[in-house]
Amino acid sequence: MSLGSALCKKMNKLFPLPVHPFNLQNQGVKTYSQWQYEKGIETIKFYLEKVSTEEMFKDKVVLDIGCGAAGKTLYYASLGAKKVYGIDVVPRYEKDAYSLAKEKGLEDRFCFILGDASNMDFEDNTFDVIIINDAMEHVSEPLKVLNECHRVLKKGGRIYLNFPPYHHPFGAHLSDAIGFPWVHLFFSQATLIEVYKDLVKDLPDGKERIDFRISKDDNGKEYFSYINRMTIKRFNRILSQTSFNVLYHREVPLRNILNLPAKLPLLKECFVKMVVCILEKK
Repeated sequence: MSLGSALCKKMNKLFPLPVHPFNLQNQGVKTYSQWQYEKGIETIKFYLEKVSTEEMFKDKVVLDIGCGAAGKTLYYASLGAKKVYGIDVVPRYEKDAYSLAKEKGLEDRFCFILGDASNMDFEDNTFDVIIINDAMEHVSEPLKVLNECHRVLKKGGRIYLNFPPYHHPFGAHLSDAIGFPWVHLFFSQATLIEVYKDLVKDLPDGKERIDFRISKDDNGKEYFSYINRMTIKRFNRILSQTSFNVLYHREVPLRNILNLPAKLPLLKECFVKMVVCILEKK
């Protein structure tokens, strides 16, 4: 192991791991889908400053992009949605999603779609609402995804979108194994890959986690393929290229005490915990 990796591991021991669904599932506490369902309200809480859950979901046809094991998707169905579709690229999530749908009595209002949100097999003007919760930082072609959402959204339909920017303390999305905040600002990607692989390799789902997060480019070099390093600046540039009407746009600070640095151009990328938007198709 390199000197940098050894230092990173040593520093990591100083910080407790945040609660993470992968670890809860390994410990037999609850499945990823169950955890998502319980956290469903957390995925929409920032919108509730402007709209009600009834306005968002009651009798609506809803698409949840990057649904994971669809626990949150099923939570949306429980709020009165007419039909909810969850789309994700990970095949193993489908079984758990339908299992939870049956447990919650929501099978008739739920459908899991294995697919890519940048190229969806839905007709134009299909959905009343699209949820993009913690997914904008993962998709490989974000502008294409937003344009595809515009196509499948009905006129007057809305997108509820939120994501943590890349320079957020846990923006590297490694907190299932690395609790060191802003670790990706201190160590190279190569170091983080080496450390992450070493920390999870002996876990029951270690290989699954590694395959999920790490790929190789055309030259055989490993990289974190599950994130696109979405910053606030980059997102705003992408959003300006779409045809949506922006009804609401907020940058939520890490803590209220950090309101000022979260508003300063040179610091906000590190002190904003969530970018929140409500977009409407004109």
